[in-house]
Amino acid sequence: MAADGWALAGTMIVACNCDYGCPCNVNGRPTLGKCEGGWTWRIDTGHYGATKLDGLALSVFADWPGAIHEGGGKAIAFVDERADEAQREALVTLARGEAGGPWGVFATTYELEEPQPASFDVHVDGGRSRYAIGTGAELEVETIRNPVTGNEIHPRLELPEGLLVHELELYRSKTFRVSGKVAYDHSGRYAALGAFEYESG
Repeated sequence: MAADGWALAGTMIVACNCDYGCPCNVNGRPTLGKCEGGWTWRIDTGHYGATKLDGLALSVFADWPGAIHEGGGKAIAFVDERADEAQREALVTLARGEAGGPWGVFATTYELEEPQPASFDVHVDGGRSRYAIGTGAELEVETIRNPVTGNEIHPRLELPEGLLVHELELYRSKTFRVSGKVAYDHSGRYAALGAFEYESG
């Protein structure tokens, strides 16, 4: 799908099998030696060429045998079923990595199944954020607590050169499950939210 440029802004929600904070964010090794995680982008404002993408969403869930940059992974993707034909084509093109952006980098590290339409119920509210993506994935986050005092803590991670976002709010996944050709349950592990802003070229 050709476009005269594209731009997106919104909130990205991520969860994986790593400990809180995820060492992959700072080019460390995955906590458990491999990466199993997923990213969901809720688009507040966006366009692909003349096609508006406001209010839509897409997700990628992947399974790598080692660190992401070492490749050899497999992945599935979902695009918002509310999209019309032009919007769906744009979202699929982005998810495949064919238009660049972070998906273009990811695409060099895994084999991606054809993106599928799904219902997206995404609620962004800090430590009460959650999503349900059809029957394929669900996430509910909660704040991290100090193991001694039990008090809530609110860590953040700054990533000035970040591929996906430049700042993350760090949480714990109360629930994180994915099913299908990529499947896992990493409830109780790393989760985070961050504002994203991408554009082509």
